[in-house]
Amino acid sequence: MPAPVRTVFFVSDGTGITAETLGHSVLSQFEMRFKQIRLPFLDTPEKAHEATRKINDTGDLDGHLPIVFSTLVQTELSAIIRRCRALHMDLFQSFVEPLEQELGVKSSHTIGRTHNTADSEEYKNRIEAINFSLAHDDGQSNKNLSAADVILVGVSRCGKTPTSLYLAMQFGIKAANYPLIPEDFEREKLPNDLLPYKNKIFGLTILPDRLTAIRNERRPGSKYAALENCRYEINEAEKMMRKEGIRWMSSTSKSIEEIAATVMQEIKTETP
Repeated sequence: MPAPVRTVFFVSDGTGITAETLGHSVLSQFEMRFKQIRLPFLDTPEKAHEATRKINDTGDLDGHLPIVFSTLVQTELSAIIRRCRALHMDLFQSFVEPLEQELGVKSSHTIGRTHNTADSEEYKNRIEAINFSLAHDDGQSNKNLSAADVILVGVSRCGKTPTSLYLAMQFGIKAANYPLIPEDFEREKLPNDLLPYKNKIFGLTILPDRLTAIRNERRPGSKYAALENCRYEINEAEKMMRKEGIRWMSSTSKSIEEIAATVMQEIKTETP
């Protein structure tokens, strides 16, 4: 008999992204399904009481205790949520309070502090990196490649664009990406625009079966998506990367987060 679907709430006085990110990391360890609900911007007692009622009603309907991941900073609001009938994971209590004791310093207990960065240098760097990655997506531009932290290469639809944007959004890394195309394979060399920046290049590859499935979602039944064509492009791309001494990895079974972590480790980029 399959395990029941459990309901998980991500509760926060801000966007809820921190609670959701940490919650996902924990839940991914369990091979079962979860119904996930985000309750952001709970910044008043009234909103906290309403959230408590919703959590309790959900538990009564499900017949199982809901699971609550909370990043509420105000102790008054946290106390209200903790009274709900649920398995409660208070991430601030779990991490901030032990750190306060160890460091001998009280935290600021400021609502939404992690997201109050619109005027910070880090935020500006990330916006600049996102604009750079969008401008240099899929080989659209060869301008200012000297400013790139990394240049991703690989066949079309192997994961270059989402990896580039993730690196930019999460870490402020200026990532360009270039597709390797049949014309490059015929010349048996990298695109000329990339040759001066070989030390910045990192390659992605993918298994042919996976690539043909992805391409068929975009262009079903086309030569572009045909298995034999995918095999040809992947073989040629991998041969070129070996010949040019380019570092590369397979994206087939890797998440964007895992690919990005590997890229940063390989190119030795320090995050801002």
